[in-house]
Amino acid sequence: MSLFESDEYRWRETYFVFFQDQQRPSAAVVRKALEKLGDDYELVDLRTDEQGCFESLTLYSPRDFAAMDISYVQGEEVDEQVQELRQELRSAALSDEERAKLELLPRCTARYDIYHFEQVVDFGDDDEDILDPGGLLLVLERLADLCQGLAYDPQAGAFL
Repeated sequence: MSLFESDEYRWRETYFVFFQDQQRPSAAVVRKALEKLGDDYELVDLRTDEQGCFESLTLYSPRDFAAMDISYVQGEEVDEQVQELRQELRSAALSDEERAKLELLPRCTARYDIYHFEQVVDFGDDDEDILDPGGLLLVLERLADLCQGLAYDPQAGAFL
């Protein structure tokens, strides 16, 4: 079940990890890598394709009051987004490291979509933001390392 269908969570933002489809890990490798994050995370609904490659999963991070739906995407949608990003970022003021990542982007033929959700918690009158993005950043780093990919934050318009 997608977290979009849950009243317990609300969507906050979407991040991406771009990579070459040949670097796509198996579901078992993804599971193992995410389980190494520790007991603070609960992985559910892991889905695979016929070859055992990762398709999607839901990852809960109760300590962070967060959860993530992560899914694999390839094809025309990725190609179009890569071209759009190259156009947008080409004229941006980028560091040398960001420019190097931008040069790798055209080789990317697949991506992971990481939908970040905040757990809906009622603390009464205190409207404080309790969502901790630390877990999200760890997951992005882990996924990017697995597939030798590029983690991207579209809200900031920056590679991570």
